[in-house]
Amino acid sequence: MTDTTVDPAGLLAIAVTVAREAADTARSMRAEGVSGVTTKSTDTDVVTAADRAVERQVVAALGALRPGDTVLGEEYGGTDGDARVRWVVDPIDGTVNYLYGLPQYAVSLAAEVDGVAVAAVVRNAATGDEWTATLGGGAFRGKKRLAASAQTDLAQALVATGFGYDAKRRAHQAEVLTRLITRVRDIRRFGAASLDLCLAAEGGVDAYFEKGLNPWDHAAGGLIAAEAGLVVGGLDGRPAGLDMLVAAPPAIFGPLADLLSEFDAAGGP
Repeated sequence: MTDTTVDPAGLLAIAVTVAREAADTARSMRAEGVSGVTTKSTDTDVVTAADRAVERQVVAALGALRPGDTVLGEEYGGTDGDARVRWVVDPIDGTVNYLYGLPQYAVSLAAEVDGVAVAAVVRNAATGDEWTATLGGGAFRGKKRLAASAQTDLAQALVATGFGYDAKRRAHQAEVLTRLITRVRDIRRFGAASLDLCLAAEGGVDAYFEKGLNPWDHAAGGLIAAEAGLVVGGLDGRPAGLDMLVAAPPAIFGPLADLLSEFDAAGGP
């Protein structure tokens, strides 16, 4: 008998409702003017009052709809409990874009069952664009089912990436890019990992990689990318994690991962 309390479709319906309301809050707070800006790991790693307010809203909504589940969020960490279902939320992915009014910031929300992401939504709060996925059920932008790029030649691949906040890490990442950019079509950097993964899922870029992503950065986008047909993993056979995430079509995942290993992309500060 199916356990309806962990049914991916049901969890997705909750995720979509919560994410849409959270995105509305983020957008309306942006229209009123960004406030409460502080920094975290470095002077360039910003957090706003909206980041905190949106996460509190998401946690409260999930608590009302799914009491007993746990939540892991970027701003307030994890809630206590040992439930099978854990929600992973980035209240505003792309906070620097949000700060500057660039329309690339999103609410990212995934539901994990026994540690595996089974339902995900990423909603661009600035534009209303929305991507969803369930494990084994495919990935969608609105009602359109997504299929990732069919690119087979790394030299012709448009590759997205992101950078850390620490200056020494950025210097190392710049060295990697200097070597990589001559081996691919071009590089793009948009500033929100969840949206980068969704862009890759729909073929807007061919592949994406980044070092330093936390679970809330990629839990939802990673499932969407995988369900669209991308290989999502780390380097040298490791799973995607803090040291590296690569999302690419099957034909170029290996060649891209090999180059990133050769260039020590997971190394440095």
